[in-house]
Amino acid sequence: MEEKIKEGRLLIVDDNKSVLNALRLFLKFYFLEVITISNPNSLAHEIEGSDIDVILLDMNFKAGESSGNEGMYWLREIKKRKADIEVVMFTAYGDIETAVKATHEGAADFVLKPWENEKLLATLKAALKLRKSNLTVGHLMKRERDLKAEMNRDERMIIGISPVMKHILDLVKKVARTDANVLISGENGTGKELIAKEIHRQSERNNELLVAVDLGSVSETLFESEMFGHTKGSFTSAYEERTGKITLANKGTLLLDEIGNLSMHLQSKLLNVLQNRVVVPVGSNKEFPVDIRLISTTNKNLIQMVQDKAFRQDLLYRINTIQIELPPLRKRIEDIEILADFFISKYAVKYKKNCVRIHPKAIERLRRYEWPGNVRELQHTMEKAVILCEGREISPADLNLNQPYHILTKETLTLEEMEKRTILNELKSNSQSLSIVAKNLGISRTTLYKKMKNYGL
Repeated sequence: MEEKIKEGRLLIVDDNKSVLNALRLFLKFYFLEVITISNPNSLAHEIEGSDIDVILLDMNFKAGESSGNEGMYWLREIKKRKADIEVVMFTAYGDIETAVKATHEGAADFVLKPWENEKLLATLKAALKLRKSNLTVGHLMKRERDLKAEMNRDERMIIGISPVMKHILDLVKKVARTDANVLISGENGTGKELIAKEIHRQSERNNELLVAVDLGSVSETLFESEMFGHTKGSFTSAYEERTGKITLANKGTLLLDEIGNLSMHLQSKLLNVLQNRVVVPVGSNKEFPVDIRLISTTNKNLIQMVQDKAFRQDLLYRINTIQIELPPLRKRIEDIEILADFFISKYAVKYKKNCVRIHPKAIERLRRYEWPGNVRELQHTMEKAVILCEGREISPADLNLNQPYHILTKETLTLEEMEKRTILNELKSNSQSLSIVAKNLGISRTTLYKKMKNYGL
């Protein structure tokens, strides 16, 4: 004889003890535990004290009572205390109309008296399956909420006392609550992505995902698959269906990092989606509506690119309803010391170091430095300084800023020259790993290869 798999905890509530005994003897072979009570006043104690999955609830308890009102009352009490417990109503033929109403109040189903064992068991097992399914969905929804909270958690490093940063943060506060498209421009390392995250954090979409796409690392051949998704078998290596980044950002925020790297061909495809707010995956004819808040970043002069016919003017109009220009660190010297202190505190905890302050001469050194890598370079500099620091105070020597061209002089460098020198310096320091160089510079390996080729490195 095949052994029955027992699962779930069942509570039976009926004032007829003969019914309770018969049901317990029959159902104990199919459930892990069968609990019976004849007085519904004990319901609260039972459901609070035990992990009940399903309740088989009689609809009438008083002699001569047939309205079903008692059963409806206790159904509401159960749902009020433990909404995820599935309830099956136990009713006589004359109470079918009331039993149907009970399903509208949250009951999973109802069973007629006198019952047929097979139908009763099937109904209770279906209720148990529904309970398990709802618990799984609830768990997945909680995981999704936790994931969103983790991805969008507050990691603010937007620190500054300079007038220009105060103005930018005021602007962020104003635009965040709207759905206006925002273009954030500025040199590499100025904190464009942090500003984008802050806009999302203060927006009404902050309970949804912020999906970031580094457009500098997306190849032209894979752009549509990456952004719009694809169906299984739509091309040679499409072994399974894929959801595009734009669809992932639905109801949330889409961050297009370094949008100036897109070719004119891909700009046209992106513009079409932004205008129509629908996505068609590769290999599909079905349109999927999307509701996104768009934030774009760039380190390029897009207006000049429009004039050079390297960027579509209509796309520029579409993405920059509001533009935020982030200044380089050398233009906000007032913020250097407070940023340095913040990074010292952060990395002292991470590396379990005792350094808590910075020597005045080291501060002066920081203020005189040109910071071609901006805030990102300052962050890396302070991380290294904390590691090298042997006491409670960071000295000028700990800063490792000895290269003569790093110090602000009368020499005027173009942005391209400063970028080339920064890349060259990182290549010298980490010649064995281009991945580390790219990470330190805050760019993708693909972007690093392009820049090395452009600068002949």
